[in-house]
Amino acid sequence: MELKDTSTKVISLSQKIADKNAALRLKKNRNRRSNTRVIAITSGKGGVGKTNIVGNLGFALSQLGKKVLVLDADLGLGNIDVLLGLAPKYNLSHVISGEKSISEIIIKGPGNMNILPASSGIQELTKLTKEQRIQILTELDLLIDQVDILLIDTAAGISSNVMYFNVSAQEIMVVVTPEPTSITDAYALMKVLSLKYSEKHFKLLVNLASSEQDAQEVFRQLNLVADRFLDISIEYSGCVLFDKNITKCIRRQKIVSELYPDTHASKCYASLAKKICKSQPRHLPKGDTNFFWKDLLQNKFD
Repeated sequence: MELKDTSTKVISLSQKIADKNAALRLKKNRNRRSNTRVIAITSGKGGVGKTNIVGNLGFALSQLGKKVLVLDADLGLGNIDVLLGLAPKYNLSHVISGEKSISEIIIKGPGNMNILPASSGIQELTKLTKEQRIQILTELDLLIDQVDILLIDTAAGISSNVMYFNVSAQEIMVVVTPEPTSITDAYALMKVLSLKYSEKHFKLLVNLASSEQDAQEVFRQLNLVADRFLDISIEYSGCVLFDKNITKCIRRQKIVSELYPDTHASKCYASLAKKICKSQPRHLPKGDTNFFWKDLLQNKFD
């Protein structure tokens, strides 16, 4: 019994030392600023073409000379590797299990952009613990300075994982289509991020629009309701026009910006990439800390 008590005390002491060392690392990182642009691409509703946008936007940004890293943050149903015709041997599930580091699972995508693939069909990863989230973002912090832009492809909806990766980013770009259900779910997503996580600034990208006027009308509707009921600002980022070539490319596991650079959708992606490069994020980084440490320290997700 005495031996058991001693063992328990040793374990407790070891945990306290580990916690203290982690706190010191966090404090050290608070004083380090990263110049990397961190943009979360998200949506309230699934099936709006969010992952396709991430792949094409990453390619368009890389064509402008930017070093791009794409994080597939749809951890239980990751599919950007499938969309791009890639076959990674390892993914983020191997990082979480401790088998691999993040740098060891990075694969090259079209246009020389880098991809951090997620797993597919592992339900346990759809709701990460606080420790697992910290583990992923801590490892990301070690290589974040090597890229110009980090694109986070979140899952759809309002799960804790979706919220966490959105709040971790400097900029949140909400993808919506002209469908009423997509517009309603986009509003719901921004509402939760605003009321529960104090996010006040959003960018809106309208996908599958029949025209620029159609996209502007979607923005007008959302902005009107947000102005009335939420204390947030929504910036219109642009639109991606409906293009039959996108469907062809998805079936071939290629991106339209690569196969059909002169088609309508590709021109939209190129325009969006240029707009991002010319603009500056509202906060770089958020508050007084590196891009995600503020959120960890504030324990928003306890």
